[in-house]
Amino acid sequence: MSEENQKNQYSADSIQALEGMEHVRMRPSMYIGDIGSRGLHHLVYEVVDNSIDEALAGHCDKITVTINEDNSITTKDNGRGIPIGIHKKEGVSALEVVMTKIGAGGKFDKDSYKVSGGLHGVGVSCVNALSESLIAIVNRDGKIWQQEYVRGKAKAAVAAIGETSETGTEVTFKPDPEIFKQILEYDYDTLSLRMRELSYLNKGIKIEINDKRRKDDKGDFISETFQSKEGLKEFIHFLDENREAIIGDVIAMEGEKNSVPVEVAMIYNTSFSENLHSYVNNINTHEGGTHLSGFRRGLTTTLKKYADSSGLLDKLKFDIAGDDFREGLTAIISVKVAEPQFEGQTKTKLGNRDVTSAVSQAVSEMLENYLEENPNDAKTIVQKVILAAQARHAARKAREMIQRKTVMSGGGLPGKLSDCSEQDPSLCEVFLVEGDSAGGTAKQGRDRNFQAILPLRGKILNVEKAMQHKVFENEEIRNIYTALGVTIGTEEDSKALNLEKLRYHKIVIMCDADVDGSHISTLILTFFFRYMKELIESGYIYIATPPLYLVKKGQKKDYAWNDDQRDLLVQQYGTGVSIQRYKGLGEMNAGQLWDTTMNPEERTLRQVIIEPGGEADRVFTMLMGDEVPPRREFIEKNAIYANIDV
Repeated sequence: MSEENQKNQYSADSIQALEGMEHVRMRPSMYIGDIGSRGLHHLVYEVVDNSIDEALAGHCDKITVTINEDNSITTKDNGRGIPIGIHKKEGVSALEVVMTKIGAGGKFDKDSYKVSGGLHGVGVSCVNALSESLIAIVNRDGKIWQQEYVRGKAKAAVAAIGETSETGTEVTFKPDPEIFKQILEYDYDTLSLRMRELSYLNKGIKIEINDKRRKDDKGDFISETFQSKEGLKEFIHFLDENREAIIGDVIAMEGEKNSVPVEVAMIYNTSFSENLHSYVNNINTHEGGTHLSGFRRGLTTTLKKYADSSGLLDKLKFDIAGDDFREGLTAIISVKVAEPQFEGQTKTKLGNRDVTSAVSQAVSEMLENYLEENPNDAKTIVQKVILAAQARHAARKAREMIQRKTVMSGGGLPGKLSDCSEQDPSLCEVFLVEGDSAGGTAKQGRDRNFQAILPLRGKILNVEKAMQHKVFENEEIRNIYTALGVTIGTEEDSKALNLEKLRYHKIVIMCDADVDGSHISTLILTFFFRYMKELIESGYIYIATPPLYLVKKGQKKDYAWNDDQRDLLVQQYGTGVSIQRYKGLGEMNAGQLWDTTMNPEERTLRQVIIEPGGEADRVFTMLMGDEVPPRREFIEKNAIYANIDV
């Protein structure tokens, strides 16, 4: 056999086993992040990543994911199939090695996979360990091979159960309720978004997702198929569908620099926000890294050079900063790295230094060609940059005004803030309360030791539609900044926060349970997402859940948070029941608000988290941006789920 054929051979000997699977069940969060919703869905991503790796190696073009009626998951691909021959070192089938040995897989054999998302090899074996049952079916060598596992241990040896002319791997697993004690139900929309994202990142691959728990109007199971012809270019159109572009089309390129495949797509729009999404081997690196640094360097250097030579900056009285080139920019950077070095097990920040120059060179060449060939678009981009610089200059003055006010007021705390006595931020919480009336009730009902109250007057500014200096000039937003104690940023990064100065580690949005209250909550969340995203990412933002009803009969009373709970209480109480509907927090007395919404031992707080990918950005833009048709379509589609009380 020739040396080239040996390199392309994917056999039992390609599987290298690393020691250790004992601690997966004992400490699952070390491997999948947590044992809540995110960890549960991460199991699916790990298995699908194996199929994607087969596609990247050129051996697979179709992947199917199915949520079964019992909430088990089946993934199937038409790749080569996991090798089933006897592994020399382990003495069992390579399939069993892959499924039962942590760190085992073809990913460690450079001849089998050049790039891989599942770098650490914990993928499918980790899924097996955290499943009460798993069945692996492999179509390979003309036969159908099968092996079953219970909580990570094989029930019997791999056996041939039939013949086939197909190739590929099918894995069906059911998460273990002993591990996932709080949630076992998969969310179709969450999985669908990730499959859509993977289809954009790997153009040409067909990814199908099915939900056998639900049927549509025609009686068919819910199903979607994703396949992208243009990759990141289509991804940009999807992310920016609710924004108005200022240039003719998406600027896109793909190529290889310094042996690093680089794919970039970007467009400028009328918004005031910067939306950069970066990926390494299909992994969303939401903390960025060297590839994102390379993109920023290439973008800034090239645009600055063009803007200087164009003469459009001649009348500008101050320098252009890096932020100015990225205002109104939506961009996706995707690189494939043979041996990626990630900071931390979570793989959220790339550390390979050589990737910076590769991406920077690729972006510079792409932009230079585009600007030269599209002079009208180039002029529009430079004019957008100039406007951003002018707005930043105005925002700096607004920030300085806040800083001066902070110094002159001797501590900088807004007058409306009723602070707590505890000094340790990890023990403190602040409630952002809608209106002075509810704020007064909250002040009376709180525990002054660790709970602070900041009343907000009406609806705060919609930052999605506002320039940065207008945001910093808004009184309610200034009060939030100064109450939390965080700095407002620098010239280099106007939205950077100094979390070391954060005064509360629980920031609770507490609004009325009606349409206006929901709108105010969304406005506040939009502000945090656009200007204090680190607070959400650090897990500091929560939403309070006040009850909707008080159900009473004589001296007996209970609270209900939805209509079903109310109806159940009415049924239990029998006749003579009185029902009070709370339309606002102000309708509760201090004791009721404490008992239901503020008492840590009784209340329910919903923590705000951001799923990786661009869906959160897309939804905020759709709900709070200028484009009306997408918002109308969303409302019409979701109106069936809404409870409107006016």
